[in-house]
Amino acid sequence: MTEQGAAASGPMSRRTLLPILVVLLFALIVAMFWLGLSLDPRRLPSALLDKPVPAFDLPALRDGEPGLKADDLKGGVTLVNVFASWCVPCRIEHPLLLRLAKEKKVQVVGIAWKDTRKDAQAFLDELGNPYGRVGFDGPGRVGIDWGVYGVPETYVVDREGRIRYKVVGPMMPEELNERVLPLVEKLKK
Repeated sequence: MTEQGAAASGPMSRRTLLPILVVLLFALIVAMFWLGLSLDPRRLPSALLDKPVPAFDLPALRDGEPGLKADDLKGGVTLVNVFASWCVPCRIEHPLLLRLAKEKKVQVVGIAWKDTRKDAQAFLDELGNPYGRVGFDGPGRVGIDWGVYGVPETYVVDREGRIRYKVVGPMMPEELNERVLPLVEKLKK
């Protein structure tokens, strides 16, 4: 028998190894896809969880009103909502924020992100203003420091000014009632 014949008839020839590798690679891809489908896309990890809010000092959205800075988030539990007038999902969650402001279960503040003053003001004039304070972050630099992926995003900040929870995308009633409000109550104690 020739060397070529011996190599082709050996226990693991290239002809049999290649299909096995292809099947294993395909199985790995299917497993990763299956795992990816089981993850909640709204739960993105944040490097800022349990850390102090980034240092910031934003001007007010409207003249004559207070702006928003890191020190404003100390002393009480606060929801910081990052929104924009051009954000359709922001409109979806807005009635929930108005309800929260009316019930006064938690202080709600806003950051108008990557927007114009005129458009953000018109947005709040049209839908109502649930925010005790609104900081204007037109260029989006403060949002970068906060790790904002897009809008809306909502952060629960404890009395010491640490970020304790993050909601990516529009906050829905289930998220609010099952996760956010129980955490707010726990942090108030």
